[in-house]
Amino acid sequence: MTDYVTRAGLQVYPGLADLLETQVLPVLGRDADAFWLGFASLLAEMAPRNRELLVRRDTLQAQIDAWHKDRAGQTHDAAAYRAFLEEIGYLVPEPAPFTIGTGNVDAEIATMAGPQLVVPILNARFLLNAANARWGSLYDAFYGTDALDAPAALPGSYDELRGQAVIARGRRFLDETLPLADGSWTKIAGRDDIVLADPGQYVGETASGMLFRNNGLHVEVVFDPESPIGQGDRAGIADINLEAALTTICDCEDSVAAVDGEDKTLAYTNWLGLIRGDLQETFEKGGAQMTRALNADKLYRDADGNQHALNGRSLLFVRNVGHLMTNPAILLEDGSEIPEGIMDAVFTSAIGALDVEGHAEHGNSRHGSIYIVKPKMHGPEECAFTNDLFDAVEDLLALPRHTIKVGVMDEERRTSANLAACIHAVKDRIVFINTGFLDRTGDEIHTSMQAGPMIRKGAMKTSGWLAAYEKRNVGIGLKHGLSGKAQIGKGMWAAPDLMGQMMIEKIGHLKAGANTAWVPSPTAATLHALHYHQCDVFEVQQGLGDIPPVDELLAIPLADGTNWSEDEVREELDNNAQGLLGYVVRWIDAGVGCSKVPDINDVGLMEDRATLRISSQHMANWLLHGVCSREQVMDSLHRMAAKVDAQNAGDPFYQPMAGNWDTSLAFKAAYELVFKGVEQPSGYTEPLLHAWRLREKATG
Repeated sequence: MTDYVTRAGLQVYPGLADLLETQVLPVLGRDADAFWLGFASLLAEMAPRNRELLVRRDTLQAQIDAWHKDRAGQTHDAAAYRAFLEEIGYLVPEPAPFTIGTGNVDAEIATMAGPQLVVPILNARFLLNAANARWGSLYDAFYGTDALDAPAALPGSYDELRGQAVIARGRRFLDETLPLADGSWTKIAGRDDIVLADPGQYVGETASGMLFRNNGLHVEVVFDPESPIGQGDRAGIADINLEAALTTICDCEDSVAAVDGEDKTLAYTNWLGLIRGDLQETFEKGGAQMTRALNADKLYRDADGNQHALNGRSLLFVRNVGHLMTNPAILLEDGSEIPEGIMDAVFTSAIGALDVEGHAEHGNSRHGSIYIVKPKMHGPEECAFTNDLFDAVEDLLALPRHTIKVGVMDEERRTSANLAACIHAVKDRIVFINTGFLDRTGDEIHTSMQAGPMIRKGAMKTSGWLAAYEKRNVGIGLKHGLSGKAQIGKGMWAAPDLMGQMMIEKIGHLKAGANTAWVPSPTAATLHALHYHQCDVFEVQQGLGDIPPVDELLAIPLADGTNWSEDEVREELDNNAQGLLGYVVRWIDAGVGCSKVPDINDVGLMEDRATLRISSQHMANWLLHGVCSREQVMDSLHRMAAKVDAQNAGDPFYQPMAGNWDTSLAFKAAYELVFKGVEQPSGYTEPLLHAWRLREKATG
């Protein structure tokens, strides 16, 4: 049992109360008693509205399920379906023409284009790595990955042949990005030989080199003829540093397993350390103790000798959880758990206020804004609720209106279908929209669960609804003025070891009009930054505007008339089951919400909770419609449990699932995610995951 402390009728986990009362409120000059009274009043108003919205979700889903059941065996009538969605209020009228009015937005979001990281907030080391990924070594990124088309480095010490290939590739980048007035960067003998074709690209001199800018991103050419690399270089160039991860999302949601007051206290403590600027992490690497901290700003002098500073760190968002989950970290007056999204809004904003009011060592927003990404909202009603919630939080913390900015994750079908109305609901604080295949497909399956069996998961990537979804997101965002004021983002490259393939494919996100896109590591951010030098996204956006009709978005990806072979069914089930088990076992047993998980082909993929949603919903759909049997699903789960066990054989703390069907809580969780998948709210995995993780924590 948790021992709570009482605050204004609320039962609060002691660590949370202490964090606010000793490290946040006194620094802000806020009275603790007044804060708790205000918080309780906010909850009395907002918690019932939160519950009503969830009832509305369930009501709409029940109506859609009934509509499909009543038409079982009939050809899908798209026109009648759309009319029905309009009738029940699932589809709402388009708002009158408008342009977003968001102000005080930092350049990294509004006028610059570059990579974005998403990092679990429970892991301090990962947070620091991501925040410091604002700048990355191009030489290191090429030397250590397959992005360089050259033989891999030999094991052991420095491989000179590999190094020469890296240097040659770096020179090629300089020639393409910062062309000289005459000749090539391969021919220069030193700084004095650098005369740019466009002198406007020169920015100034840093302590270690020369600073340039292209497409809004900075490039630092490091000169050090005494260094191991520089001494073998004709010009003495030792490295090329790229401005890389402009923004980072510190994630309280899909990439973490945070189920109680203990977990939430750690999440908010790490966020506090980042905002305050004193977060550190000590760890062992290569037999030596290392301490990581936040980078300082990068200083330079311009051509007139004036000193300036460039941000040395990524601009930070924090992703709160959605409207669905509650958390036992705080109990309301009636003994019920607090809506976790409301708790996140208050705590992360209170900590963010330290930056707004000048109590941060480095500073995050230079325009006095707090950036919160809000996921898994269903339609404009829920966006409007978030807007009202942020109004209330600003009033509670005595912050100016619209200090709190919002990023809207376009990952639910009702949001996609009503995206303009969703943007309108938060039009004076929106700074971000994006798309994501996994969650969006999970909701696509669940919304139309009763319509019939779905096409295979891999086929979803080339389906018509998905293409319409991606194009509509960009087109609607541009139509309502996001370009130059907000980010339009695209989803994650999930394979951190396949950088060569990323470099071929991910530039497609820029060509589609996205001014940011997710990458799985700081190294990937450095490499992806090359795409933003090759492609001027804001120029691309000017040529876009095509918005596919909503009817294309509403096309249900049904596998009408498909008769898969037994081998094809087994292959699909195995793929889903392996991904499901590989992620669940870490979530339940180890409390790890994001990690590189081997897929069925032993390729490491950076997975988070969205993986479970799509896999479990797809299996549940095929079960419901008789594409596969319970016995076939169990066969896949059992065989894939053994495979996942083998993939984790090197982990001394790993608890095998195979053969432990009655005792492995992780296996039981995976089982329920599939066999109870139809009844899960919106197909979400959180309710079951949280319940099983709490049981695991209780057993020690």
